[in-house]
Amino acid sequence: MKAEGHPDYHTITVKMTDGTEFQTRSTWGKEGDTLTLEIDPTSHPAWTGGTRQMQEGGRVAAFNKRFGGIKLGGKKS
Repeated sequence: MKAEGHPDYHTITVKMTDGTEFQTRSTWGKEGDTLTLEIDPTSHPAWTGGTRQMQEGGRVAAFNKRFGGIKLGGKKS
């Protein structure tokens, strides 16, 4: 197998949004680099239970705004 067929796998430091750091092995960057995260499980709404931006506006919200008042015909009881 060719040696240049595999990426360099080395140790980096990952810095979370709350300032905590941990070391892991990765192909990102160079040996000893620090990867600073902009969002992680301590700050992301999916893990923290915060509001979702999609509720404020998106494809479904635009559809409901445009067609929300239309009543579909069907069986009358």
